[in-house]
Amino acid sequence: MTRWRVWAFAALPLILATLQACSTPEPKVAVVEPAPPAPQITLGSRLIEQASAYRTYMDSASAITPNFSDGASVEVAVQRGAKYETNQLLQGAMAYGALVALQTPEFVDGIRSQAASPEQARELADRLTTNPYAVLGLTGAQGASLRVTKALNDDGQTLYNAGLAVKQSAYDLQKQSWSKDLIAHRETRLELAKSLSATPIKGNLGQGDLLAHAALRSTPDLTAPSPNSAPTVRSMTLAALAVLGRAGDDNDETVSAIMADPNVASCLRMSKLNLNQCLAVAGPNYEDIFCLGQHIMMDSGRCVIKASGMTEPYEAKFIPTVRPIANTTVAQRAPGKKSGKKRG
Repeated sequence: MTRWRVWAFAALPLILATLQACSTPEPKVAVVEPAPPAPQITLGSRLIEQASAYRTYMDSASAITPNFSDGASVEVAVQRGAKYETNQLLQGAMAYGALVALQTPEFVDGIRSQAASPEQARELADRLTTNPYAVLGLTGAQGASLRVTKALNDDGQTLYNAGLAVKQSAYDLQKQSWSKDLIAHRETRLELAKSLSATPIKGNLGQGDLLAHAALRSTPDLTAPSPNSAPTVRSMTLAALAVLGRAGDDNDETVSAIMADPNVASCLRMSKLNLNQCLAVAGPNYEDIFCLGQHIMMDSGRCVIKASGMTEPYEAKFIPTVRPIANTTVAQRAPGKKSGKKRG
């Protein structure tokens, strides 16, 4: 056996092992499918319109000042303040509250953490739709609730305080002769107020402006207990559904069913009823100022505070001072009867 054959024979096992190693398939690398993207936060066009109408009215009505100069300026302010429909204002408060709740990162992240898969998102959305109060069990709910509570309470208190100043002017302006003049167009202005109360208003703010406005809300005291009023809870539920992609135009019927609260709705309806009764009996201009301050601004502001769950402001009933009549004979004289002697 030649030397080359001896070497080849001796190297054969090493050659076979090398060939076997080369022929072994490479280990397969596991392919990890990327997680589906989180649903985009979706708010339907009707929700945006309602929130815009609420924000527009609250800003406009709260800006009414007691700087009246004549009966015409009072009439304009009454029309401006009466311009809201009760159901729209209530639903608008909840829609705006949802935008405020979305400013709480822990709340939004908590919702997404419980909706990692489409199945989980669907299950959570169904649970919230069936029971809106289930939103209180989500991570970050406490912070979101406090934020919505503060936003609505601030709005209501601002309107109430502005109305308090207008109501006070009803007494202060009685020193001016024009305030004692009889109201012009008494019947038509009452009918106009009723018409404005039954007509939904158009908001003038888009989604970006509303989100920016909601983001400006100062951070509430996160150590305070939250009252968790029904409108606040429903605002948070709307926000949660928006994070889950279930508050768009296709979900309008479901969303509408959530936006209801009989207690606050009753409060707003009573405010309108008292306004109509006040306008119906008002005589001089200063009495219309009283109707504006008390029933349009203060009463409506009180209802928004009620929606927030905070304590409504206490107001002692006004008891007029009874002054003695200086001339009983003149005071008791029948209207239209002349005071001269009878003619013979």
